[in-house]
Amino acid sequence: MTYPRAFSHIGLSVSDVEQAVTFYRDVMGWYVVMPPSDIVEDNDTAIGIMCSDVFGKGWGSFRIAHMVTSDGIGIEIFQFPNHEKPDHNFQYWKSGVFHFCVQDPDIEGLVQKIVDHGGKQRMPIREYYPNEKPYRMCYVEDPFGIIFEVYSHSYEVTYSSGAYQ
Repeated sequence: MTYPRAFSHIGLSVSDVEQAVTFYRDVMGWYVVMPPSDIVEDNDTAIGIMCSDVFGKGWGSFRIAHMVTSDGIGIEIFQFPNHEKPDHNFQYWKSGVFHFCVQDPDIEGLVQKIVDHGGKQRMPIREYYPNEKPYRMCYVEDPFGIIFEVYSHSYEVTYSSGAYQ
């Protein structure tokens, strides 16, 4: 059996890294572990070389900040100079990551806070097991067009007895 790997971090691309740090700090309570910083393409630093490995030659520069959740999951927030925000950013049928999820027992409060800080509520808060268990969820969107989900309970508790039965 393969040992389950821990989740380390996720990278988000936004149009304004300072605004994103403010949103995620004030709304989600995530800690800033590295404030917004400039990264410039070069062949002399480890980060410059690594970025060329990932992005290819000619990427130029970007801004980045690092945040961390209460359970130690890292959030890298990138701002690229040629950033594009698609009109329709929710193409769930295409391969790739289309959302992440956070957990808060006060799901109504968090969803309202997201909306109050420029985000969107994409659906009503729904129950997974109506009249049976108090597990609820809601899809939302941050001010930068990134879709995520809010759960009232942990992932393993929500699905441990079998989903949708």
